[in-house]
Amino acid sequence: MMPITGHTRIFGILADPIHHVKTPEVMNALLCRHGVDGVLVPFHVAPDGLAALVAGLRAQQNFGGFIATVPHKPAMLALCDALEPEAARVGAVNCVRREADGRMIGAMLDGIGFVEGLRAAGHDPRGMRAYVAGAGGAASAVAFALAGAGVAALTIANRTEYKARALCNRIAASYPALPLSTDATDVAGQDLVMNATSLGMREGDALPLDAGALHPGQIVAEAIMQPAMTPLLLAAQTAGCRIQPGLPMLECQISLMARHMGAIR
Repeated sequence: MMPITGHTRIFGILADPIHHVKTPEVMNALLCRHGVDGVLVPFHVAPDGLAALVAGLRAQQNFGGFIATVPHKPAMLALCDALEPEAARVGAVNCVRREADGRMIGAMLDGIGFVEGLRAAGHDPRGMRAYVAGAGGAASAVAFALAGAGVAALTIANRTEYKARALCNRIAASYPALPLSTDATDVAGQDLVMNATSLGMREGDALPLDAGALHPGQIVAEAIMQPAMTPLLLAAQTAGCRIQPGLPMLECQISLMARHMGAIR
């Protein structure tokens, strides 16, 4: 890391809990490689304190922006002054730039990060039947990105089905020819299975889907970065699936985040 001085620009990551995040290590390594006099630090903030924290960050003149993660991505929509088109379409924000006048500009980069991570591992989602567990901010971003990447069909599985249907309706407005489903039981018929929920982050969490339906030939991916091998990935590995941990998703979007926040060009 560059030495921290009175000239150092501050960036952050907002989460609840915060202990699992890998972004500070990855982002600070990138800033160092680019010779940026900046540092990204973790902010542990609960949902009921989010608005107050963002208001305070507006006034911090050496603050460049922040990354928002679980559970704050949907709530950031109402706290930003302007949104990039993908954030507005997805309905969630995961990266915010603070302008010199204090305005907050929100973007959503989870989806493209996930798709680029898949491609970097040799898995092009074009033509695949894809299953996304979850209907929150990260799941919405991934679902839209998979639709844009040309998947053959897309299933959105969520414990509350009306949320899955609402996400399908939003996707259908942009991709009317894409077959969409909310059948959470249809795991075996998929080529790509992705967990975009927080299940697996904490010890004792239930599995986000029926791991007994997994089989060789499938790709099983995670959004969770800690633990690196979640119970779902362990079950998928045992079933003979190819697996994609959560860290490549972050690594593929970290430079996009740094650019959106104005840390690098």
